[in-house]
Amino acid sequence: MERCRRVEAFRLLLLLCWLMVGPVPAQVRHPLPVLWVMPVSSGSGMENLTAGVGPAVRLALQDLKKQPPPLGNYEIQLQLLDSQCDPAKSLKALFDAMWAGPKYLLVLGGVCPSVTALIARALPALNLVQVSFAAASPSLSNRKWYGNLFSTMPSDRALNQAAVKLLQRHKWTRVGVITQETPRLSQMKKDLLRQLLKANVQVVSTESLSDDACSSLKTLKDRDVRIIIAQFEEESASEVFCCAYRLNLFGAQYQWMVADGGAAGWRLGGHVSGCSVNSLLMAADGSIRLQSRQLSNSNTPGVSGRTPRDYQDSYLRQLLQEGSHFSPLHAFAYDTVWVAAKALGQVMEAVKHREKYSVRRNVTVSEEEVEKMLLEAVKNMQFEGVTGPVLFRGGERMAVIELTQFQGSSGVLVGEFSVATQQLRLLNHLLKFKGPGPARDQTLVRQQHRRVNLLLYGTVSSAAAVTIIITLIVLGFVVIHHKHWLLRPSSGPRDELLLLGILLSSSSVLISGLDGASVSDWTFEILCSVRLWTLSVGHTVGFTVLFSRTWRVYSLCSITHKQRRLQRAGPVVIWMLLLDVFVLTSWQILDPLRRVVLQHRSQSDPADQDVIIRPYSEHCSSSNMELWLTAVYGYKGPLLGLGCFLAWSIRSVQVDHPAVSSEHLTLSMFAATVFSVSGVSGSLLTSHNPPVQFCLSSVLILCCNICILSFLFGPTISYLWWNGSELQQPSELQGGAAEEEDEDEDQLSRLNQQLKSRTEQLDVEIETITMKLSETSESEMLQTTRTNHGEVRPVSGTHEAQVCADRKPSSPDDINSPEHMRRRLSVQLPILHHSYLPHVGGVSSSSSSLFGGRQAFAHHDELMTTITSCPPGSTHLEPCYC
Repeated sequence: MERCRRVEAFRLLLLLCWLMVGPVPAQVRHPLPVLWVMPVSSGSGMENLTAGVGPAVRLALQDLKKQPPPLGNYEIQLQLLDSQCDPAKSLKALFDAMWAGPKYLLVLGGVCPSVTALIARALPALNLVQVSFAAASPSLSNRKWYGNLFSTMPSDRALNQAAVKLLQRHKWTRVGVITQETPRLSQMKKDLLRQLLKANVQVVSTESLSDDACSSLKTLKDRDVRIIIAQFEEESASEVFCCAYRLNLFGAQYQWMVADGGAAGWRLGGHVSGCSVNSLLMAADGSIRLQSRQLSNSNTPGVSGRTPRDYQDSYLRQLLQEGSHFSPLHAFAYDTVWVAAKALGQVMEAVKHREKYSVRRNVTVSEEEVEKMLLEAVKNMQFEGVTGPVLFRGGERMAVIELTQFQGSSGVLVGEFSVATQQLRLLNHLLKFKGPGPARDQTLVRQQHRRVNLLLYGTVSSAAAVTIIITLIVLGFVVIHHKHWLLRPSSGPRDELLLLGILLSSSSVLISGLDGASVSDWTFEILCSVRLWTLSVGHTVGFTVLFSRTWRVYSLCSITHKQRRLQRAGPVVIWMLLLDVFVLTSWQILDPLRRVVLQHRSQSDPADQDVIIRPYSEHCSSSNMELWLTAVYGYKGPLLGLGCFLAWSIRSVQVDHPAVSSEHLTLSMFAATVFSVSGVSGSLLTSHNPPVQFCLSSVLILCCNICILSFLFGPTISYLWWNGSELQQPSELQGGAAEEEDEDEDQLSRLNQQLKSRTEQLDVEIETITMKLSETSESEMLQTTRTNHGEVRPVSGTHEAQVCADRKPSSPDDINSPEHMRRRLSVQLPILHHSYLPHVGGVSSSSSSLFGGRQAFAHHDELMTTITSCPPGSTHLEPCYC
């Protein structure tokens, strides 16, 4: 192998000598020594990197000889310097060449980036200018350090710029980068990442091909990368696309962009384990390759007199004659020789002119001045070469980057990027995608705003408006007939408070359905607060009125502590309302409600599997929403449970309304509790769907209000409507038990006073009778009586029994006779019961509900029956037995 390399190097040296000497010129030409820094071999057994550009350099030197003066007066003499792609060896070889001479003015070549970077940094100190025909690394863009370096091939930065422009054209903002770790491509990746960051393009993942290409591509697929920017050498293309085929990383959902910096065509179809040629072509189909334009599209002759096509034919013939391999850099090497020749020719002519026409005779120009003149000449260089217009800006070649799309088994030119104008031109009629359009950079997430539609809001709002109108009608009826005995406020909390609570809670329905998308944040926050206050305060007022009424009825029906419970039921409305206002005020001040966007669970679009619908909604929330809700439900929940217990306890009690029974009050309390709990639960469970939440909560609120109106006010209004003339004044209390059900407060008060007076009289009589009985029985206690058989038995019993057994029968007219005393005692207990009721607690003059039926006066009926059933001849003022 070493021998073959030596033979190859010897043949190359002979070729270069022949190129430099050439045929005997017809005229004497001034020699211009130039260093040609190129690796004869890579040092690792790779093919000769110089042999492919040798024919192009030879053609350039031949064409220069045909040029007329002044360019034809000079001859470029190339001195080969084998860099071996080793910075240390190349730098030593450069110093040796500079020491040995002759005086070199310019350096050509620079294929190895590491060698080029080191020599370019030393060029200003050596008074040299370098013109390269390889792509300059992005790290060489610093003109302060590498100001003497020029390249006739577009730099890798231009390829990255073209890639970014293509991303922006199709609005791709999410990409993945996979790079082969070589010194040049690593620098290219760093520059690409900087440009992507500047263009606001998200780089999801950067993978390397050094270890395993398939594992790197699998990582990109797992992260849902759709746009892939690949940077690899041409020999790795088959391996990469084979892995893409295995992972199904191709097709309409993916777009490959290959930016390798080369200028050669596609090289697919090599043998790769596990993939056929058709598999590779299928995976690469549709991918776009960014490459420098190798030959100009113009058919006009350039500065050398050759057209691009003529030059290519000549190059291929020379290549066949020498048996060398094709090099993608040959056209750039041809134009590089012309740049060096023109720049050196201009400088030499300028030096001659200054020495000839200077004021001072025999003045020589210094090396520093020659360097500056040569540097300016290269900067201002502009001519038409075989690769297109040759001009430099900032040391970079202003050329065109081609965008070639792989279609079928060949590449099609689909666009161009001009480095000079930074403009991208796409041929859309030639650009083809696998899908209906360009691939998406990620799974398309379509935001769907869930809002209450106009029809639903109109329907529910109409129902709320009807409820409000009905409540206002009932409120007006109550206000107009407030003096009627059925609607008097003495029976507990006013009906107006209950109707006010229904109005507030119904009004919250109108506010909760308003769409916050078209209003400002401040307006939305105001609406949130208004809805919270109207719903909470309305619910509190309405519930506390029902709770107070239920508590009052339960207290009247209780056996003990009636008066105390009755007195505590009054302030319930005020205390609960104050507590509610305190909690709401603290909530509003410490943690006010704000607009919050809630993202809901995503779902696939049935029409397009590559589209995900992500619903979202806007609702009112605060930082500690759960804490405040717990505080509100914490004191209302137990009261709801207690209210249901009390309502169940009074379900069979007759209340003071003749039109409304206790069953209606029980149903109202249960309706308020059930609808409240259902509304809270349903609102929390349907928070992900605002239309359903609005519809459910609104229906529950309105149903609760309608039920309360129907149970409490419906029977009353109907009763007054049909029996209003009969109930303008309550009827007088009659003697019979059937008429006692219609007694009012005043009649009950008078009855209590009469019973109290009668009880005092009876107490005096009973005390007198008791004293007489005691005096009579003291002497006759514990006497014994012997029977006819001679037995003795004790006499025990009541005073009445002793009197009846031992005393002589008195006359029936005697007021103290035992028969009269028994009658008095039989009447005493029921009278005492009724007369002392106001004093032992439970019945007052205002408690008409206790006497709503005949049951309250059972003892009174018994008394009447006893009196009316006495024997003939007895008076009603005297007690008697039935």
